[in-house]
Parts: sequence; C-alpha cells; structure tokens
Amino acid sequence: MGKKYVYLFSEGDASMRELLGGKGANLAEMTALGMPVPQGFTITTEACTQYYEDGERISEEVREQVLAFVTKLEEITGKKFGDPKNPLLVSVRSGARASMPGMMDTILNLGLNETVVESFAEKTGNPRFAYDSYRRFIQMYSDVVMEVGKSYFEKLIDEMKAARGVSLDTELTADDLKELAAQFKEEYRQKTKKDFPTDPVEQLFGAIEAVFRSWNNERAIYYRLMNDIPSSWGTAVNVQSMVFGNMGDTSGTGVAFSRNPSTGEKGLFGEYLMNAQGEDVVAGVRTPQPIADLREQNPAVYEEFAGIVDVLEKHYRDMQDMEFTIEDGKLYMLQTRNGKRTAAAAVKIACDLVDEGMIDKKAAVSMIDPKSLDALLHPQFDPAALAGATPIGRGLPASPGAATGQVVFSAEEATNQTKKLGRHVILVRLETSPEDIEGMHYAQGILTARGGMTSHAAVVARGMGTCCVSGLGDISFSEDETSFTLGGKVYKEGDFISLDGSTGNVYGEEIRTVPASIGGDFERLMAWADEFRVLRVRANADTPTDARQARKFGAEGIGLCRTEHMFFEPDRISAIREMIVSDTPGQRWEALSKILPMQRGDFENLFEAMEGRPVTIRLLDPPLHEFLPSTKEEIEALAESMGIPAEQLRAKIDSLHEFNPMMGHRGARLDVTYPEIGEMQTRAIIEAAIAVQKAHPEWQVVPEIMVPLIGSYHELVFVKDIIDRTAGALIKDSGVALDYKVGTMIEIPRAALRADMIAEDADFFSFGTNDLTQMVFGFSRDDAGSFLPAYYKNSIYENDPFQKLDRRGVGKLIKQAIESARETKPDIKLGVCGEHGGDPVSIQFFYEIGIEYVSCSPYRVPIARLAAAQASLA
Repeated sequence: MGKKYVYLFSEGDASMRELLGGKGANLAEMTALGMPVPQGFTITTEACTQYYEDGERISEEVREQVLAFVTKLEEITGKKFGDPKNPLLVSVRSGARASMPGMMDTILNLGLNETVVESFAEKTGNPRFAYDSYRRFIQMYSDVVMEVGKSYFEKLIDEMKAARGVSLDTELTADDLKELAAQFKEEYRQKTKKDFPTDPVEQLFGAIEAVFRSWNNERAIYYRLMNDIPSSWGTAVNVQSMVFGNMGDTSGTGVAFSRNPSTGEKGLFGEYLMNAQGEDVVAGVRTPQPIADLREQNPAVYEEFAGIVDVLEKHYRDMQDMEFTIEDGKLYMLQTRNGKRTAAAAVKIACDLVDEGMIDKKAAVSMIDPKSLDALLHPQFDPAALAGATPIGRGLPASPGAATGQVVFSAEEATNQTKKLGRHVILVRLETSPEDIEGMHYAQGILTARGGMTSHAAVVARGMGTCCVSGLGDISFSEDETSFTLGGKVYKEGDFISLDGSTGNVYGEEIRTVPASIGGDFERLMAWADEFRVLRVRANADTPTDARQARKFGAEGIGLCRTEHMFFEPDRISAIREMIVSDTPGQRWEALSKILPMQRGDFENLFEAMEGRPVTIRLLDPPLHEFLPSTKEEIEALAESMGIPAEQLRAKIDSLHEFNPMMGHRGARLDVTYPEIGEMQTRAIIEAAIAVQKAHPEWQVVPEIMVPLIGSYHELVFVKDIIDRTAGALIKDSGVALDYKVGTMIEIPRAALRADMIAEDADFFSFGTNDLTQMVFGFSRDDAGSFLPAYYKNSIYENDPFQKLDRRGVGKLIKQAIESARETKPDIKLGVCGEHGGDPVSIQFFYEIGIEYVSCSPYRVPIARLAAAQASLA
C-alpha cells in the first residue's frame, strides 16, 4: 500500500499536528473527546508538498484516496454527493501546522448546484435558506478558486438591497436570493468565460487545489516570513460535512474564547449571530451579539457550550479560540485552537494558568512568543482609533511600536520643532546617516524610502526604542525634498502621518497612541525565564541613557558600545573632522586631545551605569568619510577654524572618497594607518575605568576593548600592541589593580576561517553577524530589501538573512570558528553582538553551538532573555 494521504477525523489525534495540520489534529482530538463535531476527513500536509513537487497538480494517488474518503463520509452521514434527494454538502478549509488566521481561504456549502438547491429548498421547507447557501457558495468559489474578486458580488448585493429598499442581507427574500444566485453565475461566466461548475466532484477538487495554491499566496508568504514558518511545511485541507447556522432564527454561528484575548481575564468571551454563516461574524456586515446573550436566548445550548469550553481549556492547558454553529437548536463544534492574544493577555494567562495549577513555570515560559513582548515595551495604536484607518503604504517593520506626528524632512528640523515648539514629529528621509542621530532621538518615528531591517535607521531606531518603517519603495520625494507622494497624495512638512513599526504600515493621518505598560506579571514571567536560561544577555548601548534602559530590562552588561555614535554631538564633530583632514601625527594628536576628555567622560558614565558589570567598547569602526563635512558652509567653517584655504580642505575631502566604503578604510585599518586613534581611545577607556574603580572599590570594573574588522592574526597583534602599551603604562602609573580584556569582532569570513590563530591573542570573540552576513552573502544590507521579496516569492530564500541567521552558511562559519578557537584557547569568551542577538530563532542556534552571551538593543533584552530560556528548555 502506498502513502496514506487522507484521514477521517476519527483516525487522528492531537499528536499528528505535523501531518494533519493544527485544525485537522484538533478536529480529530475533539472527535475523540466525544464532542459534537460534524464529521469529515483531512488531506495531509504531505499531499500539499506532493502537489508542488508534481508541478502544482493533484496526483492520481491523492485523487483516488480523496474519492474513497468521500464515499466513507457519505456512509457516515447517510447523505450522497450530488444527490438531489439527500445531498451531502461540505466545507473546505485550510489548516497549516502553525495557526495562520485569515491567511488561507475557505469555501462553504460545496456540493450545491441548480438541481440540488431546488430539492434542498423543498426538503428543508426553507427556500430562503437554500438559496442563501447557494449564493454564498457561488461567491466563495468564484473568489477562492477562480480568483474573481469579492467586490463584484458585494456590488450586486448592494444593488439588490437598494432596489428592494432594505438595509440588511437577512431582509432579502428567497426569490431575491434566487435572482442573486443567477446574477452571480452570470458574473462568474463574464469574468472566467466558463459556466459555473455543477459537478460536486469537480467543485471539490477545484476547492482542494485552491487551498493548496493559497499556501503560496501573498498573504501567506508575508505571514510565514513574519512568523518564521517554513514554506516546506505545506497546509492540510479539511473537508467537513456542513451544518447550517442560516436555517432561521433557531440557528446561528459564533466565535468564542475561553479567556479575553485582549486582557487575559478568565471567562467566556465572544460573539454570535443568529440566522448566519461563519463569515458573517468576521465580515462585519451585521453586528454580532455578545456570547452572554445566548444564555437568555437558548439556555440549554449555552450551558452545553460553556461545559465544552471548560473541558477544552483544561485538555489543552491553554486559552482556546473556538468556532461553533447552532443548527435548528443543536450545537456543533467546528474548530478549536490555542487562541491568538495580545502580549499583555499572553503574560497574564501564562501566570494565571500557573496559579490555577494547570501548568508549571516551564510551560508558562515556553508558551509566550518572545517577539510578542515588543508590544509591551513600546507605545501602540489605540485599537478603536486604528479600526477606521486605512494604510497608504507598507514598508519594512524595522523597529516596533506606533508613532504619530507631523512630517519633517531633516534631522535639524526634528530637533528644532521638538525642542522649541514641543511638537511630535515623524522624520521622513530617503535614508538616514550617522549625523542624523540627534534628530532621530527627538523624532517620535522614522520613515525611510531606502534601507533594510539592518540599515542605519533600523539599527539606531531599535537601540533607542523608536518606531521605524524602512524600505518604503513606493514613496517619491519632490526634487527639493520638501514633500513626498504616497498613496496618490502629496504630504508636506507639518502634515500628520502615523507609523506602525510592528507591521510596516504607514497611515496618512493622526492616529491616537497608548503608552507601553509593564505590570507585575511581566516581572514574574521574566524571573522564571532567568531561572531556566543559560545564555547571558547583554545590550548594545552607546550612551548612559541606553545603558540604564538596558539595565532596567535586565541586561547583564554591555556587549557593544559603538564609540563613533558619540562623535556626532555638535561640540565634537569639528574636532573629529579636524583629526581626519590632518596631514601629520602631531596635527592628529592635537585634534584627538580635544576629543579625549569627552570620550573619557562618556566611558565613565557607562561604567557607572553598569555598576561593575562587563562593558565591551568597540574601537572606531566606520569609514572616516562619514564624519566629513559635505555642504559648502560646513567646509568653509572647518577650513577657517583650521587656518587653511577652503579649496585645500575640499581637495583633502575628495581624496578620502571611497568607491566601496563598507569594505574600505575602516575598523582596525584605521588603527593601523593612524595608531594615534587607537591610542587615544584606549587611554580614554582605561582612564575612565581607573577613575570609576577608585570611586567604587566594591565593584570590579573590567573594560573589554574590542578591535573591529580584523581579517588576520598579525592585524590583531599590531592593534593589541598599541592597546597593551597604552593601558599598561596608565595602570602602572595609577597604582590601581585594574584588569582589562582585548578581543575582536569576527565579521570578516577570513577571520572566521583563521579563528584558531586569532584566538591565540584574543581574550574574547564577538561575532558581528550584520557585517558577517553581508560579506558571506555578498549583499548590501541597505539595498537587499529591493530584491529579496522576489527571492521569498520564488522560494529561493525563506526569510531575510539580516533578521534571522542563515544557519547553513553564516551559521556554519560561526560554528566552525568556535570549534577552531576553542581548540587553541578552551576558555575564550564567545558572544554575538549583531542584530541576530535579539532574534528568538537565531538565539536558539547560538545556544546550540555554545555561544555564551548575546547582545542586542536595550528594548530587545526581555525578548532575548525569554528566548534564551526557551532555548534551554527546548
């Protein structure tokens, strides 16, 4: 016997989720529990995979098995497909392993045709119900199977209601609905050039194929991308005998939760509609009634339903989301699943289930999606205000949270309008650069046309906890960059827009936001997570404010301080520019001596904020040209302060131009060509550490100096010699017993391949996964967003490698580097400081390969703590 592709509900159970999908496994489990489930069968996820392997064609083997199970279902129900006297009607629904609400397509009332509907009307004595079911089927089948849009049919319904002078669908008569069905079929013929299919078997396979196809529709691909669901899983198809909520006033349909999905409060929560089918409740055509009203309307059904809800929640040990239908006073359960919930509700439900003795702490920690915590840490839109808003565009969800404010086009204006006028502003730019840092700090949100999830705007915004949408390619700026066009409308400075950094949606209006709130349940859950995790969590923090925020969120140190972000303050940039354009070491030292006390003060504040916890400080990394003046006014001002002609300065600036600066004169290369930079920075770090250690003898201040962009052992030895000479002399003169570490970022593939040699002179490695990914793939992380969507659509890549670590390529290189480094130095400390350090799926991999700590932006620290606990428990 060949592979089994089809299972009756009575043949499966909850353990078969991978094969039957979530919906199919739960229908089988409810059947086994003796609940009133309309019977049917599930076509497995393997059949979907086979469909794609066979060139998007249902194989003969699958077809034969489906027909055999149709016969079995006919025997179970005593009804027959296509039989006018006793027709079997079915629903066809998708059901992937992971819940993907609204992502896949559903068809109800399949099996109806002109002959069947007439006898169905006669048999039930309810012609209105029969023709209502028929017109719904034509509409769904046309939309889902043949991709004739719903809007054409909605227009016909609206015209019919207007002609009859009624406002509700339920006010249309049987004759009206019969006429509508005929109009729908004609619309179908006009759009498809074919007659509507009358053979139920043809209808069934058309619907099955449509569900398989919908696994790769745009909604499904986007949802999988956002939720780390592999395309290889496929979807199952559930074929279930119909029960009807639209038979009259003793019938109805509804959706309910065992707890409130918004707040987590215990108690039945949901809505229902009498004389309706499932899609009416979610479509919003009619206003549903709260589930509590059912107690008055039909006490027996309500009590039976409440009892089933209680059994299901206890059985699954989680909040349940259920669909039900009442057919002529009899209750049927159509679905149950672990309910989607807000982050606040998820945390409350997890803690409450522990208190109720239903689950233990490990289960509570494991049941929360770490990424959902973002919503607790950032402002969100008021749901009521958002309900009436329509997006004008969608970019990449680069930094979570919600923001609303008035448009500004420059960092200077963002600063001025916030500080002087007290306005809330959204900074809108083609792209941002390091010198925009102050304006980015003052903006409520940041919108860029270019750049991916690890662009400058994205990384800085996440570090600040500021909402950001990047890579919105549909936006077009005016030539003078004083306005932009999006969604067919022009927006000028001062106009209101709103950003959702969690979805990438942009709205052309002001939408009210609500502040983030963290309660006692959150602290409790995080304490449980800390009990179970092995992986330590640090933060990427460049300022004392960032460091304090990171500590508040539970960071155990700083894993990356980017010193260059300190250089863009107005009182420092001129000294940096002076240093860059200097021609001699003496001139450079003169400029650097102005920066030294500022850097020392920065580091003292960081050491103070971290109270003796480890602080990793990266030496200057970006290309020097990023700091240089670009406007005529800036160049003339700098030339005057240096006492040189403006033309001479302009020529010097031109000489520093690089064709590929990301692979140019940056990182350790700066310390090799200008050793005085490394010496000044080491001096600032060590002097700051000595001062803080003297002031706080109860702490153990151990600065970790990190050399960026190392490609060879000798390069590290050269820079480390500068550090050791400088640090050694300062420590000796101070009389303070200060320990310090010197390590390197592994972000060049050659460094990973030579990790055994480099480890000889390194106290620690920190894998800079942003640049390492960029160099392994040969992608520019700022530009890849323009072509990666085509790669997802064609299943070449399943996700953005800058968001979720590529295990097979980049991950393999990191694992190899770890193994070879530990052969040389078994006790070498190993961390990750790229954006992947805050990604739950990547954190699981880092734990598996022996990374000791991850470092991420302050607002991702709780996410990393929870993900690290889940990695240990897994």
